[in-house]
Amino acid sequence: MPNIKSSIRSVKTDAERRAHNFPVRTAIRSISRKVLEAIDAGKADEAKTLLTEASSIIDKAVAKGVIHKNAAARRKSRLAVKIQALA
Repeated sequence: MPNIKSSIRSVKTDAERRAHNFPVRTAIRSISRKVLEAIDAGKADEAKTLLTEASSIIDKAVAKGVIHKNAAARRKSRLAVKIQALA
């Protein structure tokens, strides 16, 4: 535990931020995995509907400041490319 007052506050706010960001990151990973599972199963229609849901969740994470906008664009692009390859 730090001795400096500002460092103590930083530790506290870091823990709060982590608690807020963790479920958002988990949601991103979960929906991405669902899209990839649909692609592996060959279900193109289901994968496309899941992609729109994934895009929404990823965009909300960007709005909350959990991930960077370019990282979000990269994730959405990679999922879209895999769905296009399936079709």
